[in-house]
Amino acid sequence: MLDVYAVITEVDDAIVDQVARVLEQNAADPQLRAMIDLYLADLDMRKDSRVLEIGCGTGVISRVLARWPGVAGVLGLDPSPGLVARARELSEGFPNLTFQVADGRAVPIVDGVFDAVVLHRVLSHVPGPDRVLAEAFRLLCPGGRLAVFDGDYSTVTVAAGAGDPLQACVSAFQEGYVHDPWIVRRLSRLTVHAGFVGQQVRSHGYVQIEEPEYLLSIVDRGADALRASGMIRAPLADALKAEARVRVDENAFFGHVAYASLTAGRPG
Repeated sequence: MLDVYAVITEVDDAIVDQVARVLEQNAADPQLRAMIDLYLADLDMRKDSRVLEIGCGTGVISRVLARWPGVAGVLGLDPSPGLVARARELSEGFPNLTFQVADGRAVPIVDGVFDAVVLHRVLSHVPGPDRVLAEAFRLLCPGGRLAVFDGDYSTVTVAAGAGDPLQACVSAFQEGYVHDPWIVRRLSRLTVHAGFVGQQVRSHGYVQIEEPEYLLSIVDRGADALRASGMIRAPLADALKAEARVRVDENAFFGHVAYASLTAGRPG
């Protein structure tokens, strides 16, 4: 199965709606918001910064950036017209925020016009992440700053033990929704190769036990992917989803994802 984010311009409206719901759901999560605030603070943006977000989706991070101290203007780019349309709707009232449909591997903007570039949960979904980093480097002015945040999706687990059937849903999610679940393990090398210097790397652990909306969405999407592939039938897919919710009701659910952030600079 292909990562739906990697082919977001080719999927139907129902999938775009699903992606949009998950992105906005994540935005309301206090754990993720704390991680976002921490790694964006590492950017140490100068006054009147011009910021670019590549792969903005519904504009969740762009909206955070538009409120960030010192930020004069934010441009969010995404290849999906549907997601950009939603980003524009959700950003009404932000005079310093605009959106544009564009592929982050070939951005139609002149060199060196941004003080900061942000890649939030993007590189794990992009075939050719080195091209995105090369574009980020090109678009930054001398001394500009890069921030990358992504999941180490090889670590996602909802298993209570060896052979837990719910973990099969996670495996199907990884195959169908993540192009490269190991990307954060290569972030340092990739950014150095792109020309960035002064890296700062952080790890961020994410756990859901009670009200695990995000991890339940992973189980649901994985179960649906298994059913769509013909691996299992609808009754078993429904039973796997129900099992996850029974565990939540019985205080027996545990889900974990490791995230990592990296900030670095373009030499001045």
